[in-house]
Amino acid sequence: MIRTQTGRLIGGIFGFFFIMANAGAMPGPVAIALRVLGVCAFLALLLSLRRARANQPAADGAGTDFGRNYRYVVAAEVVVGAAGLVVINPVLHAPQATVGWIALVVGLHFFGLAAIWRLPSMRWLAAGMSVCGAVGLALGAYGSSAALIALIAGIAPGAMLLGSVLGKRRA
Repeated sequence: MIRTQTGRLIGGIFGFFFIMANAGAMPGPVAIALRVLGVCAFLALLLSLRRARANQPAADGAGTDFGRNYRYVVAAEVVVGAAGLVVINPVLHAPQATVGWIALVVGLHFFGLAAIWRLPSMRWLAAGMSVCGAVGLALGAYGSSAALIALIAGIAPGAMLLGSVLGKRRA
């Protein structure tokens, strides 16, 4: 699997888990439908990656660079994410805002990835996820329903992630 395909798989896994983890906050039939759609989208991604791999020369190493700069962006994401969770849960006592915080931090990390990978189009994903996260964080701070927060800060970003990696052709 070439590095770009690995990047697509990582994005797909996170998108899948965003949806699966947050679908439970929705009413029963909606949760089931969202989970089925999430599984179908993830399976479509796996099929797409398999087909791309079959058509890809074995020696092709082009694509996403998972080098030092990538590791710096991910490390910053983990540190900032964890620091926020330490403040949100035990200090602010607003666990309902954690979904928004996670989506915000993940969205912001895509700005860093867009820069190091020279993929300006990734900024759209970064902006969309960041906005969803910020709105979810605000909704959590103001005590909105778990379902609304899950939809905006969990399911929507998950769909954005899955959609972004499914939309790639021969990457």
